[in-house]
Amino acid sequence: MADRKHFLLRLDPKLHRELEAMAQQEMRSVNAQIEWILREAVQRWRGGRKDEKERGG
Repeated sequence: MADRKHFLLRLDPKLHRELEAMAQQEMRSVNAQIEWILREAVQRWRGGRKDEKERGG
């Protein structure tokens, strides 16, 4: 498994509760849910192209 970047993220408590609810519904941890949301946002920003690693390149 590739190394992962660690950093501190401060969230509004209400937003954190919403993320917890989303994560629970998707059966993910809050951390995994945030990572999924960010990955989806980056893909949309790129125009739907996938990361090189995800394409196998």
